Amino acid sequence: METGQGTSTVSVSPPEILAGKEIQPSAPKAILRTDYRPTPYLVSNVHLTFLLGDTTRVKSKLSFVPNYQGAPPALALDGRKDIKLVSVSLAGKQLSSGQYQVTDKHLVIETLPKGDFDLEVEVDVKPKENTSLEGLYNSSGTFCTQCEAEGFRGITYFYDRPDVMAKYVTRIEADKKACPVLLSNGNLVDEGSLDNGRHFAVWEDPFKKPCYLFALVAGDLAHSQDTFTTMSGRKVDLRIFVQHKNIKKVDFAMQSLKHAMKWDEDTFGLEYDLDLFNIVAVDDFNMGAMENKSLNVFNSRLVLASPQTATDMDFARIEGVVGHEYFHNWTGDRVTCRDWFQLTLKEGLTVFRDQEFSSDMNSRPVKRIEDVVRLRTAQFSEDSGPIAHPIRPESYIKMDNFYTVTVYEKGAEIIRVYHTLLGKDGFRKGMDLYFKRHDGQAVTCDDFLAAMADANGQDLSTVARWYHQAGTPKLEVSTSYDSSAHTYTIRTKQSTPTSSNAAMQPVMLPLAVALFDKNGHEMSLKLKGSSELGQKSTVLRVDKEEQEFVFTDVASEPVPSLLRDFSAPVKMEVKGQTDEDLIFLLAHDTDAFNKWEAGQRLAKKLLVKLYQTATTSDKGSLEERLQSAGGVSSSIVDAFRAVLQDSSLDGAFVSAAITLPASTELRDDIPHMNPVLLYQVRKYVVKTLAQQLRPQLEATVKHNDDPASQTYSPDAKSAARRALKNKALAYLAALADAAVTQQVLNRFGTATNMTDKISALAALIDSEGKERQIALDEFYEEWKDDSLVILKWLGLQTASNVKGNLHNVQQLLKHPAVNITNPNTCYSVFLGFARSPVNFHAEDGSGYKFMADSTLEVDKINSQVASRLVSCFTSWRQLDSERQAMMKSALQRIVETNGLSDNVFEIASKALQD
Repeated sequence: METGQGTSTVSVSPPEILAGKEIQPSAPKAILRTDYRPTPYLVSNVHLTFLLGDTTRVKSKLSFVPNYQGAPPALALDGRKDIKLVSVSLAGKQLSSGQYQVTDKHLVIETLPKGDFDLEVEVDVKPKENTSLEGLYNSSGTFCTQCEAEGFRGITYFYDRPDVMAKYVTRIEADKKACPVLLSNGNLVDEGSLDNGRHFAVWEDPFKKPCYLFALVAGDLAHSQDTFTTMSGRKVDLRIFVQHKNIKKVDFAMQSLKHAMKWDEDTFGLEYDLDLFNIVAVDDFNMGAMENKSLNVFNSRLVLASPQTATDMDFARIEGVVGHEYFHNWTGDRVTCRDWFQLTLKEGLTVFRDQEFSSDMNSRPVKRIEDVVRLRTAQFSEDSGPIAHPIRPESYIKMDNFYTVTVYEKGAEIIRVYHTLLGKDGFRKGMDLYFKRHDGQAVTCDDFLAAMADANGQDLSTVARWYHQAGTPKLEVSTSYDSSAHTYTIRTKQSTPTSSNAAMQPVMLPLAVALFDKNGHEMSLKLKGSSELGQKSTVLRVDKEEQEFVFTDVASEPVPSLLRDFSAPVKMEVKGQTDEDLIFLLAHDTDAFNKWEAGQRLAKKLLVKLYQTATTSDKGSLEERLQSAGGVSSSIVDAFRAVLQDSSLDGAFVSAAITLPASTELRDDIPHMNPVLLYQVRKYVVKTLAQQLRPQLEATVKHNDDPASQTYSPDAKSAARRALKNKALAYLAALADAAVTQQVLNRFGTATNMTDKISALAALIDSEGKERQIALDEFYEEWKDDSLVILKWLGLQTASNVKGNLHNVQQLLKHPAVNITNPNTCYSVFLGFARSPVNFHAEDGSGYKFMADSTLEVDKINSQVASRLVSCFTSWRQLDSERQAMMKSALQRIVETNGLSDNVFEIASKALQD
């Protein structure tokens, strides 16, 4: 995840080296997947020495092995302009400056000996000046590294690509007082004192790894320690390192790690392979966490938690991410990617694994809903826009830009396709074969597919198409019942619209199906042509453009439950499906996801209908126009009331079931959307539901309140109660009733945990009364010394839909709590603002100008963070014509800015492409 442009998959002479001369760099050039070639040399061993300080000397000794035919070719190692070359020695002899060439991106040696040889390189780097947070940098006095995807070249010259795997020995020397803790990958094999108050530690990793998994941490850190006994009886020491002030906030992360280790043994038979596992939390980190072998480095917000400072959502996220990074030990570390185009091989697979882990630790139905909501709101939008790409991209300018929801979340859905088709046991057989074949190797997505197919004796060729096709498939389903023949027919038609004109082939879509009789009972299924009998549900293999499936011996016309548990990542339209069908499924479906989905489809239809009414008439106020169009029907109110009052349902499920669909989910149904108008329509629906359901909502709040004496616990049952209570409170706050507003403020003041406190503050954040500012001021005063908690305070304020909030945000940028060199702060402030439909999409374009200016400012500091900010402009074609013009203008201004990073250029220029 580094900023320098790479040539990580092409083993040719660097483009800026021509006949021994340096030429002027050209515009950013895309790297193609088809350009992959192995390196002409392999690296067997890496010995690194770090002399840490303001200027850090890095000494590397690299043992090269030939991987070519004929005469020795040139050696071109990746580097970066902010590392200063000190010396180069080849086979024990120091080279003169005329015997190698150095550019901003490479070290090139033309003349090399035949056979094996060692290369020794010394460079100087300045960690405190490295604001990109890639390579070796300093975070709050702690030295740390981030090398994925291409950050190792910011440490020393190397083949910075994942298919070059070597064994590492790392020696770290530092001031003992400033850096009493010295960590790297593998096992600690030596340590001791040196002159001048310095000390050293030597770490040896017995496993081969690519350089992106290298890690170093040095600083004054406290740690919490525990142990885990593996299934073979081996004891593993577990340690989490944090700043001293945060040592009491790591217990939950430690328990999550132990749960993950046990779950991976039980589920996949995968045992940890070293005697030590370290986690370090740092405040300045571009991403969430990094799976460096035996030394995971985390963004502190994904490790630190206490009832007073973290919400239920924070606890769940910590559990999932700790699991995710641990699971990478096998799916990413032991078996890694041949090249970065294969990123989904490790990330999609590991996201699936962490989703399953979280499902087993908590509520499986609620976790599935949460994952699908993220897919639909973020990935479906990405798939329909200008930066759409397959889960295995075909090209990139900056690999950093492809750590996307497509590669991760859609990639996980494709892994789930395997799991659905093959079943739990078949999937495990495929995983076992994958590790047996490829342990210790750098491989491709095709290797994974082959292992799954071979282990189960199945043809998975239509699954393979997911890897090279972008876009979200559309599945059109129609049904018919023949009462005389007692047959029920399901017809499917699939297509994949994309922003390009590329021809799309049908892909494998597992369609999970059940049929319900008029009494709400599942019917036994007999599929024509299938030997399976008496099942209550089945999976239809939809892999052709058009198909027909016939069920026999169907006594009466059923109501179908289709795409159960969201069995394929598609947009499904069910022809002839009525509101009555959806209300029936909301009441009777035994699949929790489809029960929730029925309510979502009802709400979508309502929102689209009311939005269309709002755009076709301008007589009277908006509320009057919507009411004259029928408002919120009594049948929908009754359906929501029934869900609220069903005590058999999980509270978190009920909370999700009464939540309206996100605006991004409506873009297919509302072309050229006015986002401010849609926000107003949604606000009307929420208020109307609150008015109609007020007694039930108030009862829900009261029933789910924790007793004052009850100790907080983030367990699933307790979190579910709080989720439902706070969702009901948010609905009531939408009434803008003075008594309710005061009640919310009172709850804010008396809350004994962060979940309830931040939920009350969120319920007040769009209020224009004095209560909003009272709560904000009190919150800051209480938590001003805790930077992670203040991120919540910042994010709520910037995302507020109070009209004219841009001025408040601009003033907030001057607040001492705002530090835009910190990625977390940027995400809370700027991406928070971009989530406000009223202010980001203000009709005067002021929100777009602010975000464009902010992107350019941050780009000078950290291009990776800036590329995430500019992504808020990529959906501009889906908006109304006036906003399209303003967003396009902002993008053009960004692209035309001198000195723009490759990261931002790639996103912005693709967004502008026709």
